[in-house]
Amino acid sequence: MSVACVIDVAGPVLTVQERRLFAARDPWAFILFGRSCETPAQIRALCEDLRDSVGRACLIFIDQEGGRVQRLAPPVWPRLPALSFYGRLWQDNPAHALEACNLHHQIMGEMLIDVGISANCAPCLDLRLEGASSAIGDRALSAEPQCVADLGQAGLAGLKAAGVAGVLKHLPGQGRAALDSHVALPRIAASKEVLEQDLLPFRVNRSAPMGMIGHVVFEAIDPDAPASQSAPVVQTWIREAMGFDGLLMTDDLTMKALDQPDEVKAARVFDAGIDIAMRCHGTLEEREAFLKLCPALSGPSLIRAQHAEAYASKPTVALDREQLWSRFTELTGWERGMTLSISPDPTRKAWA
Repeated sequence: MSVACVIDVAGPVLTVQERRLFAARDPWAFILFGRSCETPAQIRALCEDLRDSVGRACLIFIDQEGGRVQRLAPPVWPRLPALSFYGRLWQDNPAHALEACNLHHQIMGEMLIDVGISANCAPCLDLRLEGASSAIGDRALSAEPQCVADLGQAGLAGLKAAGVAGVLKHLPGQGRAALDSHVALPRIAASKEVLEQDLLPFRVNRSAPMGMIGHVVFEAIDPDAPASQSAPVVQTWIREAMGFDGLLMTDDLTMKALDQPDEVKAARVFDAGIDIAMRCHGTLEEREAFLKLCPALSGPSLIRAQHAEAYASKPTVALDREQLWSRFTELTGWERGMTLSISPDPTRKAWA
């Protein structure tokens, strides 16, 4: 039976040692990073080998948002704008923003499915707030909760149309974090009433198949533990109050926000009620030791995992790459050759 873990891959080719480890420990799913993404043919072969190692059509995840978070990156794959682009478009034309954000995620989804990737850690539904760490920054759609909620729905639907399962991140909302959890543990001192406003985009999208919980302390909910290790956050706030019954996974447990041994991290994560632990960096020996700490999927967690797997299925519409890009460019002025330093002209008639 699969163990409750999403684990990384060291490079672009599955090694003999990795194959043996994954066959023996059977992680529920895998996640790819830029170090494992070189060409379409190479990724297809890697995904096939990963699924072969566990003997089933498991989910394979990636972080593909657009902007500065693209594992499938130029020059092999086209660049897409950061999500803040759609928040700006929303101010002028909400209908165009919704369609463009949906197309953005359809385009990404088609790129992922083409190489064998079936789940995407997107969209990012954190708010973009002044004074916060740049770790989120332009990855956020907007500072306005309802705008983020509506554009998030459009993004999730775009991924689903391509046959890719989306992941809400970062529950319960870390747009106020002044520190980057990659390097330190953020603490958010806002009141519960303010935090409820930040939660709105996630609440509106609570039918999503999966959500990712960040390593941030919300002092008004639980001052003693980061969200990823907090039963009050996971069970009382997200499960009961918010009503989210999708699969809950952690953000990467090797982030420096968590200054604990792996055995402590794993114990606290699962005690808090998280379904899946995610570990994204480390040696083969470290990955083997961590997989041994993760329990077998069972009960409600197994049911949620099966639902997430079923959600990632064949495309719900026939996707035509050229038609998607043509309409996307018509709406936004963004073309396939653009880079991060180029912004489309907001005076284009298509924006009106």
